[in-house]
Order: sequence, then structure tokens, then C-alpha cells
Amino acid sequence: MNSAVLFIVFNRPDTTQKVFDAIRSAKPKKLYIAADGPRVGNIRDLSRCKEVRDIVYHIDWPCEVFKLFRDNNLGTKYGIAEAINWFFSNEEEGIILEDDVLPMPSFFQFCDEMLDYYRNSPMVSIISGNNNISPYCVSNESYFFSKYAFLWGWATWRRAWQYFDITMDKWPNWKDSDAFKILSDDNRYFYHNWKSLLDDVYKEKINTCWDYQWLFNHWQNGFLSVIPKNNLIKNIGFGDDATHTFGVTPDYMKKAIPENIIFPLVHPKDVSRNIGYDQIIDKVVIHLTFKESLMNKLRNSFLGPYLRKIKHKIFKF
Repeated sequence: MNSAVLFIVFNRPDTTQKVFDAIRSAKPKKLYIAADGPRVGNIRDLSRCKEVRDIVYHIDWPCEVFKLFRDNNLGTKYGIAEAINWFFSNEEEGIILEDDVLPMPSFFQFCDEMLDYYRNSPMVSIISGNNNISPYCVSNESYFFSKYAFLWGWATWRRAWQYFDITMDKWPNWKDSDAFKILSDDNRYFYHNWKSLLDDVYKEKINTCWDYQWLFNHWQNGFLSVIPKNNLIKNIGFGDDATHTFGVTPDYMKKAIPENIIFPLVHPKDVSRNIGYDQIIDKVVIHLTFKESLMNKLRNSFLGPYLRKIKHKIFKF
């Protein structure tokens, strides 16, 4: 493979080992490893962070290795965002994996080819590895373009990441724009759901995330993401010690069984959003329904802080 890889780790040696083994099999020529530090007063973190770092020290293939090992804990919001900043301060493009997303072998070749194919296509900002609606994808084309930016195993270019703003400074003016409403595809719950959620992120009522800020960047700039026909990622992070993917694996993920993609790739005829597939994502993954609309109203009531905590733990793409 040709692309550099950024591997973001923390305190989960069991999942880290599995993802690292997949990276080892792909043998990237450049590997960047970013490790957040242990949380203050957390004795368990001290030993587990050390165990994780011991795992990723074992580079046994020809590879340039770059490490960003922090002594202090920045948390998911700043720790991951700054790791990606560091990566793209050194690379023009590359693949990003966290310690709980296990890629299929063909994921790396898929990202390699897509990064090259769309390198000079400014509308395309993200190559996603996971597809949580893969059972619904019946086209002969190998991938489709989406308004959503799935981040369980992904790739991008410096040209796209340069627009990332963790403060979402442009959100107050953009949230009432026609561009935002067009993304709804006539789903009346889309606008109200996302406006409420991104308002919470902007106001730091949800203050542990970076991915919603990246999604806003994606929408605000009119970008498209590439999503493979087959799901190329298995999330192995659901469990009691997870930061966001807490609890039981959702049904839609159980149905989206990871499967290698077939080469040579069959490219779509046009670089344009597949509205039909986006509508399926809205319904199956994001659950933009009457029930979700009701949750929005409850979120703004006295139950809001509790519901925001629960939703963020189970929602991350």
C-alpha cells in the first residue's frame, strides 16, 4: 500500500492488538501513532496505556514510524483532533484508524485507490470505510456519494482537513441557511434533529466530541463522502469500557456484516449525492422519525442533560 496511516490509541490493549495486526498485514510504508495519556487519578489507565504503547512498538516490517505519545490526557475532543492535525502537518493525505475499528484487508487498497482517484476533486472530502446500510446497497457500482461522513475507518486529504474548526465558528449563521434545509431531502425531522444536536455541540453541552464538528465542516462546505458498497469495518469497541460506543451493538450494525470489496472498482458515472441511500441512512442509522422528534423536545426539557449523555454514547457514527 502507498498511503500513510494514522493509528489513534488510548487505553484498550485488547482492541488495539486486533487493529494493529490488521495494519501489520497491510504493511504501510509510513505509520503515525498517536496515544493519549492516562487520565488524572485513574490507576487503571496507567497500566493499560503502557500496555497499549508496548503493542504498537512492535513494528516488524519496513516502515517509517512517527509517534505522538502524550504524558497528559487531552480527552477525545482535543486528543483526536490534535492527532489528526499533527498527521496532516506532515502528510498531504492518508488513512485514519482508531483503536476500536477493525478493517477488512481490502479497506487499505480501497482507500489507496480512492485517495488517488479523487485527489484533485475538491467536492470529495472523505473516503469512509464503514457502511452501516450495506444490506440495502444493490447497485453494481462499488461505492456511492453521501452527505454523511462515517468515521469508523476513513481517509482524507490535507486540502479537506484544513477547513476543520473545532469551535464551529460558522454554525450560528449557517444553521438557518437554505443549504442546511436542502440536505433534509424533505424529511421534516432531519432539520430539527440536527439543528438541536449541533446547537448542543456548539454550546459545549456535548463537550467530548470532535466528529460532529467534522460533519458540520463537511456540510457547510458542500462536500461529499465516498462510502463503499460493502461494509469494510467492524466496530469492536462496544462495551462497558468504551468512551462513546457504550452498550449493545445496534441491530443495523449487526446486519451490516463486513465483507471485502471486489476489485477492479466500478466507479459511479457522476460525482453526485445518492439521495436514495442517504434517505435510508436517515431512517435506519440516524432514526429521523417522530420518535426522534419527540426526543428532541425532551432534550430541551429538564431531562436534557441526561438524554444528551445517553444519546452521544450510542450515536457516534
